[in-house]
Amino acid sequence: MQTGITTVTYRVHELVEYINWIYFFHAWGFQPRFATIADIHGCDACRAGWLASFQTNDRQKASEAMQLHKEAMRMLWSLDEEFRVYAVYKLMDANSDGDNLLLDGTVFPLLRQQTRIAPDNPFLCLSDFVRPLSSGICDTVGGFATTVDPTMEELYQNDDFKCLLVKTLAERLAEAAAERTHELVRKEVWGYAKDENLTIKQLLREDYQGIRPAVGYPSLPDISVSFLLDRLIDMKRIGIRLTENGMMYPHASVCGLMFAHPASKYFSVGKIGLDQLQDYALRRGMSVEDMKKYLAANLQN
Repeated sequence: MQTGITTVTYRVHELVEYINWIYFFHAWGFQPRFATIADIHGCDACRAGWLASFQTNDRQKASEAMQLHKEAMRMLWSLDEEFRVYAVYKLMDANSDGDNLLLDGTVFPLLRQQTRIAPDNPFLCLSDFVRPLSSGICDTVGGFATTVDPTMEELYQNDDFKCLLVKTLAERLAEAAAERTHELVRKEVWGYAKDENLTIKQLLREDYQGIRPAVGYPSLPDISVSFLLDRLIDMKRIGIRLTENGMMYPHASVCGLMFAHPASKYFSVGKIGLDQLQDYALRRGMSVEDMKKYLAANLQN
């Protein structure tokens, strides 16, 4: 199993098939059904058939989605000539210690659910998917980050449509790089899924073993852990800078953790009480007031 920090550079055309167009179209106010234009062959007959599949009152919206996708693909191929997308990852020795992870000896505090959707559901924490320190057996957790060339986001400042288009495509390319990098890690670097043979549709449905929760997402909502992750995988290697609040620049950047446990799944930490906030702040080495700034959306009223 490969260890150490590794960087990867992608050409834009290497990531296009890994783009989840549902989220692209969502950013433009389209429902998921309009994202299926990305699955259609580009010939006139196929596009006409796709358009005809919508009810009459939806065809104007479908036509707009078709044109938007056409413009997006044109821009992607133009970006391919000049810009790159970058990834960095590292597989780390790991164990869980309560609601903390120990990653290469660094304490990485996590949050646990305090509310249930169903009565029999467990209160989940990401540390549940890693062997406990008490087992005496070392486990593995991956850390990753992806980003685009910073100048990509600064294009077309005098064209509102193209400016928004390139920003939304940059976000999708960073996510696509995370998808492709996770696939590489699963099948080759970590190698716990050597025999995985999924289609792109299956990949985007997350039909693989393991998860890669991103910082700021529901199971890892505290963006201040970006500072911890940066110490572990050195995101500066691919040009990611962190603001004093832990936000990433370029904005089209993603960072997070990778877990291999067969039972690992995505979940939302949701609302937490003052007791967990105080405990978490102590484990993070921060004041409760500072911690509130990062977890305002997760605090119970």
